[in-house]
Amino acid sequence: MTRMDTVILFRPVGPAELRLIRESGWRKFPPRLPEQPIFYPVTNAQYAAQIARDWNVKDSGAGFVTRFAVLAAYMSNFAVQKVGALEHTEYWIPAEELATFNENIVGLIEVIQEFGGDDPNAQ
Repeated sequence: MTRMDTVILFRPVGPAELRLIRESGWRKFPPRLPEQPIFYPVTNAQYAAQIARDWNVKDSGAGFVTRFAVLAAYMSNFAVQKVGALEHTEYWIPAEELATFNENIVGLIEVIQEFGGDDPNAQ
């Protein structure tokens, strides 16, 4: 598999979501809550860092940026959504599609940036 076969995405998360990702062996994102109809991975680290720093830290004391690869053929089913400034781009994955999304992750989810509190590798 080559880099062209995958799309690199980012996801800002708080400590609770990060714990669930860690419990999955760094292989999947947890199911959405009933009030969360979409899962929104973002297309660039800058945008993910902005959310982790400005929203996750405020809401939960810590924010983390995760990076992961998803099969490009699967991601071609979804359009990139521009939700603000030029760098504010993300995919909207329906909550009921998240299990299939997780099956299309290639390799592990990794933490590339953290803001605020907890160590993402702490048990």
